[in-house]
Amino acid sequence: MCGIVGYVGSKQATPVLINGLKKLEYRGYDSAGVAVLSEDSDEILVRKSKGAIKFLEEKIADEVIKGSVGIGHTRWATHGEPSDLNSHPHTNVSGTIAVVHNGIIENYAKLKAYLQDQGVVFKSQTDTEVIAHLINYFYEKTGEIFKAVLETLHRLEGSYALGVICTKYPDRLIAARKESPLIVGLGNGENFIASDVPPFLEYTRDVYYLEQNELAVLYN
Repeated sequence: MCGIVGYVGSKQATPVLINGLKKLEYRGYDSAGVAVLSEDSDEILVRKSKGAIKFLEEKIADEVIKGSVGIGHTRWATHGEPSDLNSHPHTNVSGTIAVVHNGIIENYAKLKAYLQDQGVVFKSQTDTEVIAHLINYFYEKTGEIFKAVLETLHRLEGSYALGVICTKYPDRLIAARKESPLIVGLGNGENFIASDVPPFLEYTRDVYYLEQNELAVLYN
């Protein structure tokens, strides 16, 4: 069990994500991380740390991470030991796509072997990194992030709640679920995702529970 959060809006995303993760720490405390679309450059800023969320907070305490779209994760390790490298979010090789995931991808070994045959180099031992590289694989084929995520979901076996961001689409966050909980918070000029309601209750009480096999695109 892990916890994921996501934000798209006008606020700085990092404090929203960190506060949300604190409310989800009961879902996993092996490691934590955030990925934020930088407002100063065309890149995703990924920061993660082994251990409790307080260690991630300490790691980024002296850093200003500017960006209003982001995703976060607190991990209970399944595939891969607790470590900075195995912490979420995970990215594709170029760092233009970032993913957080709660669940277990049962066919990840087969997918990983296929991607490695295509020349993809993996950094972690997790099943989630497969998702980031597979989205990138289909993005290169389709040229559209929504189609790439959809094609990826069709090939995943197991359970997932996902949050996905991409540098080429800086105004949106893609979310999907199958057999793992994921809730959307609908705010005023801002939207949220989380594994449970508490992370965004201070911002909105308007919530939508994603249905099984449902995919959503959130804009600011």
